[in-house]
Amino acid sequence: MAKKTSPPPQLDRVRDIGIAAHIDAGKTTLTERILYYTGASHKVGEVHDGDAHMDWMEEEQAHGITITTAVTRCPWKDHLVQVVDTPGHVDFTIEVERAMRVLDGAVIVMDSVRGVEPQTETVWRQADRFDIPRLVFANKMDRPGASYERVMETMEKRLGAHPVPVCVPLADGTVLDLVREKAYRFEGDKGENVVEVPIPDAGRDTFDTHRESLLLAVAEEDPELEEAVLEGEAVPPERVLAALRKATLAGRAHPVFGGSALRNWGVQPLLDGVLALLPSPLERPPSLARTPDGEEVLVELDPEGPLVALGFKVQFFDGRRHVFTRVYRGRLQPGDTIKLAGQDRTERVARVFDVDAAKKKRLETAWPGQIVLLAGLRHAGTGDTLCDPEHEVLMERIDAREPVLGLAVEPVSSQDEEKMLEVLHKVCEEDPTLRFHEDEETGQRILSGMGELHLQIVFERVKREFNLELRAGRPNVMTRETIAGPGRADTVLDRTFKVGEDKELRLRARVAARVEPLPRGSGTRLVVEPAVAPEGAALSEAQAQAVKAGAEDALTGGIVEGAPLQDVAVTVEEVELFGEDSSPQALRIAASQAVREAMAAGGGQVLRPIMRIEVVVPDENLGSVLGDLQARGAAITGQESLMGVTNIEGECGLQALLGYTTDLRSLTRGRGQFTMEFDRFDVA
Repeated sequence: MAKKTSPPPQLDRVRDIGIAAHIDAGKTTLTERILYYTGASHKVGEVHDGDAHMDWMEEEQAHGITITTAVTRCPWKDHLVQVVDTPGHVDFTIEVERAMRVLDGAVIVMDSVRGVEPQTETVWRQADRFDIPRLVFANKMDRPGASYERVMETMEKRLGAHPVPVCVPLADGTVLDLVREKAYRFEGDKGENVVEVPIPDAGRDTFDTHRESLLLAVAEEDPELEEAVLEGEAVPPERVLAALRKATLAGRAHPVFGGSALRNWGVQPLLDGVLALLPSPLERPPSLARTPDGEEVLVELDPEGPLVALGFKVQFFDGRRHVFTRVYRGRLQPGDTIKLAGQDRTERVARVFDVDAAKKKRLETAWPGQIVLLAGLRHAGTGDTLCDPEHEVLMERIDAREPVLGLAVEPVSSQDEEKMLEVLHKVCEEDPTLRFHEDEETGQRILSGMGELHLQIVFERVKREFNLELRAGRPNVMTRETIAGPGRADTVLDRTFKVGEDKELRLRARVAARVEPLPRGSGTRLVVEPAVAPEGAALSEAQAQAVKAGAEDALTGGIVEGAPLQDVAVTVEEVELFGEDSSPQALRIAASQAVREAMAAGGGQVLRPIMRIEVVVPDENLGSVLGDLQARGAAITGQESLMGVTNIEGECGLQALLGYTTDLRSLTRGRGQFTMEFDRFDVA
């Protein structure tokens, strides 16, 4: 019996977009308005009331922040907009990374009082990495000190962006549409009625100034338009939008809309901008993939081609494992067998779901360009390519950052030992930035994550979802090691072992190796040079592999604490053989010993996590906060005062920042704000 096939979506009328921002910029509030105005939700959920539709997890409602990426779909003017609401807190940045990997466009939300903030820079870089066209929504324009112009200035200064004004809000809530040369008011209980009004006299100068900036920006895309603009001719809105769309899709322009999501200003014009300026799946360049032989292939959006899809997030709904997946080619139906590219493993798809936050609806078919939820996959994880078993290709994976903070964990009840192992394995499957392992020296089980809040949320989820209480030890900051300077060692191995009662095994080999430090963030590099002293005979493949394996053995940990090594270049310069005594085993031991001795000659250094920090404090508390930061060893890189509040930027070792949020509240009577983001491992 043939499978049912639901009709494919009209991809030219689909927009897959993400909404991203610094924490507390208002992106979930904006998403709630989008859902309400498009009819996807019949009420407006408020983050401060704990009833936001997209913040469906209890921990999100309790903390008032977005923790996990939520996906929903909503109709707008004969189009389907698939919206991904992402977290703003840096501890959950993997959620943004994997969302950006599968999206076609993004809306970056900024606080109009503060402009670009640290996490804004992070999400902007993530969008840059995947060449995501984006719009900017200057939010909170109702607040004292809000400035549309400041948002554009900080975009140019801190992001190297190309802001182009499109919709400019006035203080009374009127929004000026620079493209259509109109003004709008938002009336009704929730601003659902968009009323066209004349451009107010008080806003005429603002309109003229920003309209000129818009026209000059789009004129660069169209020589005929440029001539019309320079001669002062009237320019039809369609011409302006076409040129602005071209620049936006190419990354040469970042249109800026403004309003206040909380006050219901300016959301509908932003939705119109999403349709007019962001790409459909058909307009994105083909994705790059590789065959098992390493040959590059382009993956086109072809519903009749062999399946290519990317699993970008694992989530457990009602205790069952599901995989969020973006389909790039072919179609996917319940019962299909798929292969995990690069792995000798096939799986069967049990169910395909459309997803709306925490709600699921069964689908008969998933088509290219769609983001769906798959059930029944036991092994597929974040970044895995799902493909036709007969046509294997591997897409670019999703990079997960290394954790920087660890806690020793144990169950409150000793009877829950096995349950803890099972539960934490599931949680780590969902979140690739979590690690769970046993410390060989102490026997403790360590759960590592991106920060204190990250681990706190894990503990809360484990208690609520699995009824398991965990006890945690003191935070343990992750470290790395490198070498202080160059070092060289010339090692001769000569050992004799008894094999049985009357037989001996002699291991002899000589290896000379040198090590050199590399710039921060370079990783490790190993070169085994072919020279063999003194007779110059080439190493056999087995001998070369043994030397390489020995050097790699030495690079598993540093010489100070045994922490993972980075930023080290190792070169094996000479290998001397002694006939049959220079077995692969002898070469491996000698190479490992030579590299360890070379690192000891260079001197070991412990690298600790260095965090980029931003502290926002009232001016009257500035002195005490600066003094406290300097006492913690922080390096202040800049500060800026605005309306009685100072932004302090700097960097500091993570160890000194543990518990800092509580201390800052105490120094500022609860008025200070603090954000930090991992920057690098370095000597503290």
